[in-house]
Amino acid sequence: ASLATAADVAAVEAVPLAERLAAASTYEAIQIGASVNPEAPAIQFLPTCDPTEAAVVISYAEFLKRVNQSANLFTALGVGPTDVVSLLLPLVPQNFYALFGAEAAGIANPVNPLLEPHQLAGILNAAGTKVVVVHGPNAGTDYWDKVQRIRHQVPSLKAILLVGGDPVAGGDAADEQKILSFDAEIAKYPGDQLTSGRQIGRHDTAAYFHTGGTTGTPKLVRHTHENQVYQAWVCNVMLNIEGNSGPGRAMLFGLPLYHVGGALTQALTTLAAGGCLVVLSAAGWRNPAAVKNVWKLLAHFRSPVFGGVPTVLTAAAAIPWDGLDLSCIKVISGGGSAIPVAVGEKLHSHFNAPVLEVYGMTETSSVHTISYADRPLRLGTVGHAVPYSRVRVVRIDANGHLAGDCAANEIGVVAMAGPGVFSGYLNDVHNKNAFVEPGWVNSGDLGRLDAEGYLWITGRAKDLIIRGGHNIDPMPIEEIFYQHPAVALAAVIGQPDARVDEVPLAYVQLKPGASATPAELHEWVRARTPERAAIPVQVIIIDAIPLTGVGKVFKPQLRWMAAQNVFAALLAPLAVEGVAIAVKVGADGTHGTLATVTLSATGGAALPAAERARVKAKVAELLGPFTIRHVVT
Repeated sequence: ASLATAADVAAVEAVPLAERLAAASTYEAIQIGASVNPEAPAIQFLPTCDPTEAAVVISYAEFLKRVNQSANLFTALGVGPTDVVSLLLPLVPQNFYALFGAEAAGIANPVNPLLEPHQLAGILNAAGTKVVVVHGPNAGTDYWDKVQRIRHQVPSLKAILLVGGDPVAGGDAADEQKILSFDAEIAKYPGDQLTSGRQIGRHDTAAYFHTGGTTGTPKLVRHTHENQVYQAWVCNVMLNIEGNSGPGRAMLFGLPLYHVGGALTQALTTLAAGGCLVVLSAAGWRNPAAVKNVWKLLAHFRSPVFGGVPTVLTAAAAIPWDGLDLSCIKVISGGGSAIPVAVGEKLHSHFNAPVLEVYGMTETSSVHTISYADRPLRLGTVGHAVPYSRVRVVRIDANGHLAGDCAANEIGVVAMAGPGVFSGYLNDVHNKNAFVEPGWVNSGDLGRLDAEGYLWITGRAKDLIIRGGHNIDPMPIEEIFYQHPAVALAAVIGQPDARVDEVPLAYVQLKPGASATPAELHEWVRARTPERAAIPVQVIIIDAIPLTGVGKVFKPQLRWMAAQNVFAALLAPLAVEGVAIAVKVGADGTHGTLATVTLSATGGAALPAAERARVKAKVAELLGPFTIRHVVT
């Protein structure tokens, strides 16, 4: 059905959602997907991301069997509906079995295995983990080494299941933690049913996803089965366009399963519809061959959807596609951070396919708004709320309380409600100010709704730095700077980057009479920052960090300074003889932040029209990949 108008959406919503969702749980959703064609491939695993290599093919019958066996193993290890199985795995097939098997037996807790051991211990303890499934010793990762270092710091942990690698002997007699082979153990259990006989309810907890704070007390988002099933249903509805309907469609899959975009928006959505996940090696999109071969892979598997985070779309847009039959591509989608407009325009114009930007968060079970395929495409927006969901832009007062809704085109805080929105964090401490009012989650992002209801994201109320879709909290990095005896003030902000959206940059103000070099301070923070992606790319010492009227660091000014420096350096080569270029970045009532590039002729003469056109075109080329908007005067 068309969703071209608000009336169309209202007609869909006139049917109660419970009647729309054929499955009460993710387990039932996968059963429905498998029933379409049990012999069809659920997963094709490509070890090296080469489209010509022999894929490891797992049929739906085999996949459902492995999910059942995984769930039954977890049940035998004492996992019940309220017990937690944590997963520290790359994109091997066992990760998919374990994720959905854990949700069938108890509660899944997919964890980023690249985190440091103390961060992993914090997450496992916050979740109360009973079983860990981890990539084994000598399997090509250091995940087991990390678990080995922390396993006795997690009192609730009773068993560890190893995927791949050499076998490990169990602990001594006093060690109550079992260490077992995942593959060997699941083979002992039936694959045709859940031995627990569990009837999973819509409102049962399916998973805990960690978000934001990888320092301090971890924030664990509680997802119900209905949250996740709704995400799969609504994504299938929104992508049900020409060439992308029906079973068997292929989806290039390279997002990690500890990210809701990977686990739900792509994996569960595809599996619930009987589609095929083409898994791009154990490393996913982090494997350089995945992007290098992206167009060949899409052409080979005839995938109608090319979906990925903006860094993947940006990198792919730079890969030649000449000579390939890519007529299969009917839609391009991305989210996690903003898609640069120039990249969206290039992909849209070449493939004549809508570029659908999505917006959401872990707390909304991923996609909450999307650019509707059958409405006018406005690159730079994240479209409208998906059916049965709502979005508002609101004013928040100094105490964090709701102060009313914003008018059209007025910038405020984005709030969201709907079936995908979580009920709260596992630790109630984190729920303060998490909702602007009951049911309406506070995104922490700034945005505006235009007169036609399109949502534009204009900035972040929180100071999170988003590096390639990965959230970096600046506060712990700033605390490390403050431990240095010469530092008076420190502020870590996101510096614009054409490839990964933002990279961390540090501004430092020294104490009176103190001395330190940028190199010294950079080494200081590098040695003490556990997350490599969070290490600032540069440390800049300035006389005075800008402050607000009440003495708080005014980070917007620092972000404008950083953007201005980046853009000025990029455009400097254009200032040839007779042409002067000036860049100013600052606040803008429509876009939140705007870069103004001023062209002029040196000596006060008018710039010739041809030269002005040439330079303007070059400015657009250089600044197009950035998400900050620019104008040329």
